[in-house]
Amino acid sequence: MTEMTDMADKNDVTEQADMTDKNETNSETTAETAAETVTEVQEEAADNSQSAFTLKRQENGIAHLVMDVVGDTMNTLKSEFAEQVAEVLQEIKGDSSIKGIVLVSGKKDSFVAGADINMLNACQTAEEATALSRQGQMLFDQLEKMTIPVIAAIHGPCLGGGLELAMACHARVCTDSPKTALGVPEVQLGLLPGGGGTQRLPKLVGIQKALDMMLTGKQLRAKQALKAGLVNDVVPESILIRTAEEMALAGKPRAKKRKMSLMDKLLEGNSFGRKVVFNQAAKTVLAKTKGKYPAPLKIIDCVKTGSEQSPAQGYQVEANHFGDLVKTPESAQLRNIFFATTDMKKEQGVAGVEPAKIAKAGVLGGGLMGGGIAFVTATKAKVPVRIKDISHKGINHALKYGYDLLNKKVKRRFMMHSEMQKQMSSITGTLDYTGFKDLDIIVEAVFEDLPLKQKMVADVEEFCKPTTIFASNTSSLPIGQIAEKAARPENVIGLHYFSPVDKMPLAEIIAHETTSDETISTTVAFAKKQGKTPIVVKDKAGFYVNRILAPYMNEAANLLLEGESIEKLDKTLVNFGFPVGPMQLLDEVGIDIGAKIGPILQAELGDRFTTPPAFDKLLADGRLGKKASKGFYLYGKKVKKKQVDESIYKVLGITPQGRLSDDEISQRCVYMMLNEAVRCLDEGIIRNARDGDIGAIFGIGFPPFLGGPFRYLDQVGAANVVSQLNRWAAQHGERFKPCDALVKMAEEGRTCYE
Repeated sequence: MTEMTDMADKNDVTEQADMTDKNETNSETTAETAAETVTEVQEEAADNSQSAFTLKRQENGIAHLVMDVVGDTMNTLKSEFAEQVAEVLQEIKGDSSIKGIVLVSGKKDSFVAGADINMLNACQTAEEATALSRQGQMLFDQLEKMTIPVIAAIHGPCLGGGLELAMACHARVCTDSPKTALGVPEVQLGLLPGGGGTQRLPKLVGIQKALDMMLTGKQLRAKQALKAGLVNDVVPESILIRTAEEMALAGKPRAKKRKMSLMDKLLEGNSFGRKVVFNQAAKTVLAKTKGKYPAPLKIIDCVKTGSEQSPAQGYQVEANHFGDLVKTPESAQLRNIFFATTDMKKEQGVAGVEPAKIAKAGVLGGGLMGGGIAFVTATKAKVPVRIKDISHKGINHALKYGYDLLNKKVKRRFMMHSEMQKQMSSITGTLDYTGFKDLDIIVEAVFEDLPLKQKMVADVEEFCKPTTIFASNTSSLPIGQIAEKAARPENVIGLHYFSPVDKMPLAEIIAHETTSDETISTTVAFAKKQGKTPIVVKDKAGFYVNRILAPYMNEAANLLLEGESIEKLDKTLVNFGFPVGPMQLLDEVGIDIGAKIGPILQAELGDRFTTPPAFDKLLADGRLGKKASKGFYLYGKKVKKKQVDESIYKVLGITPQGRLSDDEISQRCVYMMLNEAVRCLDEGIIRNARDGDIGAIFGIGFPPFLGGPFRYLDQVGAANVVSQLNRWAAQHGERFKPCDALVKMAEEGRTCYE
């Protein structure tokens, strides 16, 4: 459903990527000299095909230790590097003329992106993974114990094992480039920093800040890292290496004593305060994860052990926990998601068909959705965008949407006011088609009305150039119907976003029968530039995400009418792993939106999509959800916490009794989703199970630790799901009947991923 809310508390690093305040006072000569030095460093590294590490001695007594993984676009740490690093460190120790080391990347725009995840997949046992962690710890320990200064010169992403490598150096200097980001995002893969990160990070930035970074995967921009104490200096890229050399020539820097506020001293300076910090961290983690993710609690344990016992014990606990986590099913599924999204970034909409360039874009319809689309187009895709609406009010709403988001960054000092003005100037508005003549793509974001959308197509064909793409943000209407009267149907495509557009990562690209291959590839490329993960789906009512969501939501409604309470339904599905429950989601989406989409799906796909008739009573009672401050839950200034509106039971004519177990409630809803997902795969609505899993996770918040509906189906077993659906079909009716493809899969003992 297009109006879906942000269902996960994600840390969007790109929100901070616009932080500027650059120091551009360096002379051209300095910049040229620095650029030549960087080029020489990179060329020297490229010449050595035997090792990822090259030592380049400078006349001033400093040696550059250059990391450049041959054949890879970004540096990642691999187990075979241990021997290479040991050799180069031995070489350094044997050369008394070397006064200091500058650790630098041979890659143009990145330092080290982390460890090679494939290395972890190759581990057969937890013991093997623990050994990898210990290997990394000992390697970084050797670096830390060097008698000469070792300075990390950081430009671009410095993440995971890359930051652990940098923290083992005696000091760190990074560029003020928006490309530079420092963090330990291992928790997002169900892991923890296993190269000493849980022990070194708290010493540099404090226990509370370290926990915040490790438990969320949050990444810091350059100035944030400087303020936190993670780096020693921030400079323009043109003088990065020179600054690092000067730091090395100044001698081995003494460890800076971290400045602590009175509150920090109370919480971190004694065992009682630290106990409060760790207990609160564990409490917060359990409230957010419901105990479904083991990594966060193990991270807390590592930091606690290191601070309360000894560093040696902290490192050992870190290695042991790392080994255990690598072999957990949760981490395996999260790594599968990582590999899937990485592969998808490399794919085009249609293999072998290059996308056309998008230089200018337009949006039809203001408001929240149009404003969100315009915002990501201007700020992330860096494409100027023109909004058309029938009223100034609609345009103002769209502009305010973007202004509020950018102004929040300015207030938090992630962005300068001048940069905000520059980005806002890329969004303009009009009441007619003035300025639309040379636009390359138009995204339509008006309400779900077929004749209106067809008129929009005709208008674009009249007022825009022949090659302009018309992309509809419809959430349920088939694109073929929207293109039915088009003079150039090959330019018409679906581009379905999820709300709020600036946060939800998924976009569905829907091609109808005559959409051209170039239009598909161009739209996919455009969505990627907007920061989206696009999946290409077949043109049929509901497409993929809404189609699998509808049976799930309808079943929750049926359970409500059978006597299960709203609170119990939502709590059960949240405990299963969804970010919000189905009743709360319906309030957020709008009960009227669900009522409007239901008949479209029923007409196109059959009676299994029939919305319970009793829900008409909610509309008659004015219960449209959160936007009307009247729905399943109470709203208003006087409501301090989420609370069910008990009067809704009287409207529906039911008395909550709550006879069913949590397992039966969650299975009835989720198995309906699984059944429809298999139908979609069988009908070719989605290209493969991988796209189906990513679509469900990024579009409706299917629990990531379960890997998506298809991974989960493989885990439960098709035969078990079919057997259970048949039992429910006998009890409750045909809507539970397993589809032919699922039955066949069960009979043949096949899985979705074979």
